Amino acid sequence: MITPERVREALSTVKYPGFSRDIVSFGLIKDIRITGASILVQLTLTTNDPKVPQSIKDQSESALRAIPGAGEVTVRIDIQSPPQAAAAPAQNAATQIEGVRHVIAVASGKGGVGKSTAAANLAVALRQNGASVGLCDCDLYGPSMALMFGTRDRPSADPETNRIAPVESCGIRLMSMGFLIDDTSPAILRGPMVTKYTQQFLRWVDWGNLDYLLLDLPPGTGDIQLTIVQTVALSGAVLVTTPQEVALIDARKAASMFQKVNVPVLGLVENMSYFLCPSDGKRYDIFGEGGGQREAARLKVPLLGQIPIDIPTREAGDRGIPVTEADPSSPVSAAFRQIAGQLQSTLH
Repeated sequence: MITPERVREALSTVKYPGFSRDIVSFGLIKDIRITGASILVQLTLTTNDPKVPQSIKDQSESALRAIPGAGEVTVRIDIQSPPQAAAAPAQNAATQIEGVRHVIAVASGKGGVGKSTAAANLAVALRQNGASVGLCDCDLYGPSMALMFGTRDRPSADPETNRIAPVESCGIRLMSMGFLIDDTSPAILRGPMVTKYTQQFLRWVDWGNLDYLLLDLPPGTGDIQLTIVQTVALSGAVLVTTPQEVALIDARKAASMFQKVNVPVLGLVENMSYFLCPSDGKRYDIFGEGGGQREAARLKVPLLGQIPIDIPTREAGDRGIPVTEADPSSPVSAAFRQIAGQLQSTLH
């Protein structure tokens, strides 16, 4: 006998294209109707990419036909348009964060490329350029902003509205799982809780009036990333990579993910681009040369900047103060302000 539970079990093998999570856990199934051996499934999907619903439809029908005793199989998909970039705010008012003009995702697709360091310094650079800025640490499993901004303050909640007041440091409004757990406590969260916390960070934090809210995304292209693009309208994404091919491969995956969900890639930042020896000023291309430029050209997006690797940047992060705040005159700080200026010009 075919049951709704058996249908859901079959559909749980169908992955959302470009993600590791299946369509059942994402809540795309809206209705299941079984008449004898016939199966009708209704899905609701948010995308502008025609390849995505076709892929899901084909995979779903194949999975349903594999159910023992299945007869006629029908998969219908209700396609809804996703939130556009901030160029059309009137159409996307329901998905905007109140008081925030632009929401920018900072992503890499890969860990270890200095994405969080880049996000922290870019936030400070935008503030130094005269903008009001917030930073949401969306890496729930490996939060780092509490350390990078040198604060262990805990967010407070308004008892009447239940809105959460963000922590402030270096003139930046901050939210991070690192403010809610101590350094030795792991965030043991399964899919539904990950989605819940991510949505609360975006929707229940009282960000106030901001020109820019930066979202420091975790590595990869999984649950948190898809939750974000389905929860809030993004003005765009900034990709952080290092010059070597092993990092560029994952940057391509991240770019592809944003394209699938109709989020523009604003540009690419090549971090740890080179090392200048303090003793003789000689440049060493530790991770290769020109990778960021070639990848930006391939993706047809701007190369926003090349950030050198240096000891002061690492030391400042470990002390709990981004180098752009600790030493505004350093070459690294100047590079981040240049990147911030380009983004402000693009999103003016």
